[in-house]
Amino acid sequence: MISWWISSLQLVELFVSSLVHLAYGFYIFSTAVAGDLSQTFSDWIFKPNLAGGLRREDSEKSTTVDDLPPIVLVHGIFGFGKGRLGGLSYFAGAEKKDDRVLVPDLGSLTSIYDRARELFYYLKGGQVDYGEEHSKACGHSQFGRVYEKGHYPEWDEDHPIHFVGHSAGAQVVRVLQQMLADKAFKGYENTSADWVLSITSLSGAFNGTTRTYLDGIQPEDGKSLKPISLLQLCRIGVILYDWFDIQWLKAYYNFGFDHFNMSRKKTGIWGLVCCLMGKSGPFASGDWILPDLTIQGSIRLNSHIQTFPDTYYFSYATKRTRKIMGITIPSGLLGIHPLLFIRVLQMSQWRYPSDVPPPYKGYRDEDWWDNDGALNTISMTHPRLPVEHPSHFVVKDSECQPLQPGIWYYKIVEGDHILFIVNRERAGVQFDVIYDSIFERCRKHVFRKTPTLPNQLHQ
Repeated sequence: MISWWISSLQLVELFVSSLVHLAYGFYIFSTAVAGDLSQTFSDWIFKPNLAGGLRREDSEKSTTVDDLPPIVLVHGIFGFGKGRLGGLSYFAGAEKKDDRVLVPDLGSLTSIYDRARELFYYLKGGQVDYGEEHSKACGHSQFGRVYEKGHYPEWDEDHPIHFVGHSAGAQVVRVLQQMLADKAFKGYENTSADWVLSITSLSGAFNGTTRTYLDGIQPEDGKSLKPISLLQLCRIGVILYDWFDIQWLKAYYNFGFDHFNMSRKKTGIWGLVCCLMGKSGPFASGDWILPDLTIQGSIRLNSHIQTFPDTYYFSYATKRTRKIMGITIPSGLLGIHPLLFIRVLQMSQWRYPSDVPPPYKGYRDEDWWDNDGALNTISMTHPRLPVEHPSHFVVKDSECQPLQPGIWYYKIVEGDHILFIVNRERAGVQFDVIYDSIFERCRKHVFRKTPTLPNQLHQ
């Protein structure tokens, strides 16, 4: 009887979670469509009057490669870059705070490895090469999207880049930097870790999250899915989305699995059956992002990633929990997005299954209870597993000036996982405080040679 009630409650929770996530996805999509329609209507009326002004503004903002290093904003899971979802901004317009900001569109559910490869070719140009060995092992094409012209083809050690990554985007940048150090890109033998000037993490997924297990990843191996779970529903939806391959819809939003060739035009009905049965596709090979976000997956990634001595690192860890009489609970109802509230509560009470070996030696449930609804706070501060990297907890910015490279400076901020993206009104003044400090740090406090400040550009 008790087991029946538990199963019933789990099904109710799954239904509610699915409904909330679908509703939020529809809200994002409809907001993007409404914004595009509004912009189209506005352009149709005012375009004749604005054309000259826009041309003048563009010429005034043009800069040469020697002016300032670009700041690249890298989105997280289910995210999108410039050009997707119309005029909607994943970073809620933060890219407008500086003249040299790039917002790449990477696979929203593809693996950390694949996204790092895509990011390199987005910047340098050319056809994305996922690597022959990796592609064969994971069952997808070796080559992907073609960038006729890179967004920063001059990128090298003398023209390094600032990266800002949200959620899984922060780990993507770390993997990319390691690839640069390992000279992992064919035809680019001169790459090095020094191509990256700084990495700023905003709610970064460095050490995994217990939410992956709540959403459906089996804690036994950190890869396979539970038969009935939120991620199982997600898997089916993504396979159908890619199989139907509706071009205008995929141009608007894409999960990033085109290199797996799951389209009905290429695989037919049997290909759909194979993907749904788990015999082919990214979910069969494990080459998608969720296994990388488990604690076990993060340990596997981190075991090959260094913190480099000439790169500056800064991290903002978020949390929406507090302790009352030794019990961790969500810190209020109104401040947590409805999409995340159930998960904040569940993660704050999470216990690793007693019949399953812990993910690492010294694991304690209570260390992972503070969270922001998607990631555990302990995971966001700096790389800790399997080896802890140099770090410094920051209370006031003045105490860490001047910044030293090779150290993870981190702050803990009160907020949920999506407070600083998509909708800037939710964060209020805190949105400007966070992003202004990020851009100011990149422009005034992080450099390897005498910086060129904006007011010096045309002197």
